[in-house]
Amino acid sequence: MNKPETDYEYKESLCRFFRSMKLDSRNALMDKVLAERTRYIAVGLENIYQPHNASAVLRSCDCFGVQDVHIIENSYQYEFNPHVSLGAAQWLTLHRHNVLDNNTPACINQMKQEGYRIVATTPDPKAVSIQDFDVSKSKFALLFGTEKFGLTDEACSLADDFIRIPMYGFTESFNISVSVSLCLFHFTERIRAEKTDWQLSSEEQTDIYLEWYRNTVTNSEGIERKFCQEYFNTAR
Repeated sequence: MNKPETDYEYKESLCRFFRSMKLDSRNALMDKVLAERTRYIAVGLENIYQPHNASAVLRSCDCFGVQDVHIIENSYQYEFNPHVSLGAAQWLTLHRHNVLDNNTPACINQMKQEGYRIVATTPDPKAVSIQDFDVSKSKFALLFGTEKFGLTDEACSLADDFIRIPMYGFTESFNISVSVSLCLFHFTERIRAEKTDWQLSSEEQTDIYLEWYRNTVTNSEGIERKFCQEYFNTAR
């Protein structure tokens, strides 16, 4: 017997079952949103501790169709305000890195193993402007640090590229949530315009559908447990 999480046919069948429990209009909206989702861009957050900023970042990721957010919790626990995020967390795949004293290397190495270029954001004028960054080379993960201190030296030492947002005023940097929004607006438009392979595979879509249904269907665990038993009993 295959494990449910590795059985693609099982997951497709479960998705169809969950879909039957939702209104057609709700399923149509989910289809529309999923068609615009991407894993070509990921977001990495190091030591973000202000709940308002943490919440606003999740909201921006959802709005711009970026599915994966990696959260590095070294000095602070990542907390968000539901009144600001407006439920965005349930539509995103959140990867929380918090089992070690220093989770930065493990997070970055995991993203590299998944094929991401690690792109550190910095106000350094020597960094490449977001307007000049090559998005067609490969998929990439944007790293953001705290508003006061930015990314740690260790995160920067593990990065592959460095980018900056052009600025023309006296202030040295944007608020972290504003920085994320500006970058995601720019880059999600670019990856579509430059014909990169930004769309999800059918298997990725199925996995995300399951996440969404599990997060939004009442008693989804109990329903899935019963479905799993019936599915594999029938398969025998």
